[in-house]
Amino acid sequence: MKVVLASQSPRRVEYLRRLQIPFHQKAVEADESLLEGESPRVYVRRVSALKAAKAAQDESGSPLLVVAADTVVWQEGEFLFKPCNVEEARKMLGRLSGSSHQVFSGITLRLRERGRESSLSGVAVTTVFFSSLGEEEIDRYIRSGEPLDKAGAYGIQGLGGLFVPKIRGSYSNVVGFPLELFYRLLRRMKIDLWSLRRE
Repeated sequence: MKVVLASQSPRRVEYLRRLQIPFHQKAVEADESLLEGESPRVYVRRVSALKAAKAAQDESGSPLLVVAADTVVWQEGEFLFKPCNVEEARKMLGRLSGSSHQVFSGITLRLRERGRESSLSGVAVTTVFFSSLGEEEIDRYIRSGEPLDKAGAYGIQGLGGLFVPKIRGSYSNVVGFPLELFYRLLRRMKIDLWSLRRE
């Protein structure tokens, strides 16, 4: 079975490699605009499904499994996407300092086999607790370059992990690819992860 990862995220690439699943990586352009009144749970499910559908359209042949994901940070009723610049990253980190927030990831699997297509989506949620940060800490972290390509302006798997004393839920979800959810969706679609792996 051909597996396509519809993502440019190095973290998602790394997780699939760790699982030893051979895959092709594909960058997809999907409209990630937020719809009015949309909740984070609905948003990540919808965007991951859009990415999966777009990637499947561009692929011919069967059997095919497309894996797509989307992750956002949510705090006190607001989305914290990837910061556009240093100043926005500084504001986000100041806001996260000394408080908790939630990370939502949606995964969609789209399967094509025997001339039929089906898809299944799910959402993982993790609560992340942040230490109180001083201005100098925030500035030094921003100078590392790590916050600028990550939702919420931090990476728990890197230096950002220094600021996270506790989480409630899936660690891999905070990284951007909830492994437990991925495995659960595979099983619900009757796809054997072990047979996908490179033995």
